[in-house]
Parts: sequence; structure tokens; C-alpha cells
Amino acid sequence: NTDEIIGLTRAMVDSGKHLNWPGSERVFDKHCIGGLPGNRTTPLIVAIVSAAGLTIPKTSSRAITSPSGTADTMEALTRVNLKLTKIQQVVEDTGACLAWGGAVNLSPADDLLIRIERALDLDGEGQLIASVLSKKIAAGSTHTIIDIPVGDTAKVRTQADADRLAGLFTQVGNACGIHVRCIITDGSKPIGSGIGPVEEARDLLAVFQCLSHAPQDLRARALMLAAHLLDLARQCGMENVLQQATELLDSGRAWAQFQRIVEAQGGLKSLPDARFQIEEKATCSGVIQAIDNRKLSRLAKLAGAPIDITAGLRLHAKIGSRLSAGDPLFTLYSESSGESDYALAYYHDNPDIFEIGEL
Repeated sequence: NTDEIIGLTRAMVDSGKHLNWPGSERVFDKHCIGGLPGNRTTPLIVAIVSAAGLTIPKTSSRAITSPSGTADTMEALTRVNLKLTKIQQVVEDTGACLAWGGAVNLSPADDLLIRIERALDLDGEGQLIASVLSKKIAAGSTHTIIDIPVGDTAKVRTQADADRLAGLFTQVGNACGIHVRCIITDGSKPIGSGIGPVEEARDLLAVFQCLSHAPQDLRARALMLAAHLLDLARQCGMENVLQQATELLDSGRAWAQFQRIVEAQGGLKSLPDARFQIEEKATCSGVIQAIDNRKLSRLAKLAGAPIDITAGLRLHAKIGSRLSAGDPLFTLYSESSGESDYALAYYHDNPDIFEIGEL
């Protein structure tokens, strides 16, 4: 019940170290409940809002049941295993960081529970709320947004479940002294084109640099969530802050800020290529009407993600795309032929991952 979740959250905060930020009256954070392959908005949001002057010391987890967590994707780009003193230095220099939370003993009880959850493929509601909020509080955050995607194959499947979860997050946050704003979003389809650490990193770089092939759904989602954080800070209306966020991205200031953060953490790495790359084609003509998020995630994990950072897949078509038989559907990446074979066998046994038909 709610009292138990509040008690668990406080106990988890007390189990480890705390960060504090002298001179920063308000400290911001964000979290996504998950369940959407490729939904790697956090680095974009952190760069945008810190370029706008907000303090956002972002500590993220590795994947629990997904093909990549923010820490996994960021580790493909830079060093994320930072000590507390290094995190504090990076935030002092740039106003932000993008670090792995498990390295700094913030809510260490949570890291132990996550290892158990990963092995059992579990993500229980009470533990989820305590896990998220304990990390925010231990990191010194005063204000956070929670992205709750809702969809038939997302982690949260109904509006009623999302409303209940949002209510619990708000209640527990209030009891533990952190201001929480929950945003219920569309969780009906994957976000971006890349799934897996390196492929998601490629999408991030494309959005940051405003390249023509950058996934527009990832860009739009990151801008919307960044605007919510700016609105929490400035309370000048969503239309105004969305315009501010867009200008920061389009002007290149967010990209420059991301480079500053990455440089402070150890520098930008070159992204490696997977040893095995196999393109799968559409077997029939029609329009993609649905994509199963859960099965798509499993496909990427069977290819080796996130343990092999190059493993995963890249979508060549999205919901609403019209295909002819033989058109590219996705490319599968892996580090061994055995993983490729295993993943593709799963794909061929689950043809409903992509629902193709006539509208």
C-alpha cells in the first residue's frame, strides 16, 4: 500500500550516500517508466534544460528488462562510471551530468533489488516507485517529471493504470519532499529507429545535430518533456517553454552543451559497428498498422543487447509506412552468428511483431 511504498522509499534513500548542491535552490530530474524500445530522450532533455540554465545531475540505471538503459547508451558515447566527487565536478562545470547511478552508492539497496528483478524479469509497481524516487531524492533533486507511456504492448497498458501510478508517484513524492509531475504519453509504438545501446546513440547524435535522417518522433518527444521541466522551473506556459526548448536544439546550443558534458566526463567515443548485420525484408505488401513493443525488445535482447553494445536493430519503417514485399523492414545487429540465428528464429516464430495490412 501507499504507506509501505513511502516507507520503502525512505529506507532505500537512507541505505546509501546523498548528493547535495550548494547554491542550487532547485534541482531537476526526469524518469521514464519504460516499455518503449528506442525511447532514449534523457540525454537530449538533460542537454536542452541545462543549456537553459537548470541544474540537472542525471544519474541513470542500466537496462532491467529492456534492450538498453540510458546508462548503457551513454556508455557507448562516454564514461558513465563516475565517482561522487567527479559527478559533483562535472555538474559544477556544466550544470548537468549523465552518469550511471549504480557506481556512486546512491540508494544501493535499489541496485541489489534491480539485479534480482533483472534475473527474474520482474518490475513490480511498489518497487518501481520506490526505486525511481529514492534515486531522485538521494541525488538531491527537488523537482522531477515522470514520463508514463501507455499502450497495449508498453509496460503500462491502460489509462486507468497510468492514472493510478501517477497518483501514487505524486503521493509518495509529496510525503518524501520531492515535487513530482507525471506526464502520461503515447506508448503505442517504438520511438526512434535504433534499438540497443549503439543504435540508440546514433539516433541521439542525429537529433542533436539536426540531421535530415534524425528520427522526428524522438526529437518531438524530447522537446515536449524538456518543455515540461522548463515549465516546472519557470511556469510561463507550455507554448513558451516548448518554443525555448526548440530554439535551444535548433540553434546548436543543446548539442554544444551535450559535448561539454561528455568532455567533462571523459570525452566522446567513436561508435563501433556490429560484426554481423542482417537485413530483413517485408514478406508482403501493405501498411504497418502495429508493432509489438515487448516482442521487438525481446528480439533486440536475443541479438545480444545490451550486454553487446553494438547488438540490437534498426527499423527502416514505422507504423503508417506503406511497404511492398521485399522492402527493407529492419536490420539486425549482433556480435555472433549464433545470436543472429537465435534472434531471427524468434522473429520468424513471431510474425505478429509487425502487423502489416491494408488500411
